[in-house]
Amino acid sequence: MDKNYQAVMNKIKRDQVILLDGGTGTELQKRGLKMAPGAWCGPVSLKNNDILEQVHLDYIKAGADIITANTYASSRIMLREAGYENQFREINETAIEAALNAREKSNRKDVLVAGSLSHMIPVSEGTDRIAKTSPPKNFMEEAFEELAMLHQEYGCDLILLEMMKHPQRIHAVMKGAIKTGLPLWAGFSFREDESGNLTCYDDPQIPIKEVLDAIHPEYIEVMGVMHTSANLTGTSLEKVKNVWDGPLCAYPDSGFFKMPNWQFEKILTPTEFLQFSREWYGQGVRIFGGCCGLGPEHIQVLSELTS
Repeated sequence: MDKNYQAVMNKIKRDQVILLDGGTGTELQKRGLKMAPGAWCGPVSLKNNDILEQVHLDYIKAGADIITANTYASSRIMLREAGYENQFREINETAIEAALNAREKSNRKDVLVAGSLSHMIPVSEGTDRIAKTSPPKNFMEEAFEELAMLHQEYGCDLILLEMMKHPQRIHAVMKGAIKTGLPLWAGFSFREDESGNLTCYDDPQIPIKEVLDAIHPEYIEVMGVMHTSANLTGTSLEKVKNVWDGPLCAYPDSGFFKMPNWQFEKILTPTEFLQFSREWYGQGVRIFGGCCGLGPEHIQVLSELTS
C-alpha cells in the first residue's frame, strides 16, 4: 500500500480530521467554463486543463488532503450519448493528469489523488433525472470497469465511488472498481420525498437499505454521505451507520442541478457549512469535503473543525 495513503489512514485511526476537496465540475462552471450538453463537466477538461489544474491547486491551498480528478461524468456511457466517445481516453487522461500536476506544483507530495467513479447515466436536459431506462447491464459493467482501470493506469491513489444511489448500477460499478486493486471509498446520496421522508435518490420506491446493501463492505475502507443536502446529511449518516462501523465521510452539495448546469441558489455560506460539519463530527465523521456548489472557501473553514 502506498505510504502516503497509509499515512492518511493512520491519521483517521488516530481520530484526526482529513479534508477532501469541494466540487470540481461546479467550480469550473463558476469560473466561466461552458458545460457540455448531455455530458456535463466531463469533456470540459479537454481544452481547459490549465483552469482545472488551478482548481485543484486552490483546493490544496485551502487545506485539502485529497483532491479528486474530474472524471465523475466521463465514462463511455456519458461520452457516447453526448458525441465524445472517440475522445474517451484523451478526456480522462487530461483530467487525471491535471490533478497529478497540481499535486506536483503544490509541493504537497502527501496529497492524495482520488479517481472519481460514479454510476452516472444520461440525464434529461434541464433536470437531474435520468433520461431513460438504464443502459444494458453488460455495457454498464464494461464502461465502469474501463474508467476504473484508467484511474489505476494513470496513478490515482484511491477511487471515490461517488453518488452511489441505485442498487443495480452500484453492482455494475463495484465489479470494475474491485478489479483495480485500489482502495475504495464510497459516498451514498439520498433526497427527501414530498412528505419530507429520506428516500432513495432516483426512486422513492426502492428501500434505502437496498441501496446500502448493494455495496460490498469488505472492499470498502471509508463510507459515508455525499451529494446530499446538508440538512439531510446527518439523518443519512445514521442510515449508513446501520450497516457500517468503519471511518465515515461527509461531503454535501448546495444548490441543484439542471442538465447541463448547476444552479447556484441558496448556497451554504462557509460558516453554515462549518456549523453542519461540527454536527457531523459529533456523529463520528472524520473525513470532510464538499460536493457540487461548494468551493475552496468552504474547504478552508474546515481547518477550524477541531478547535
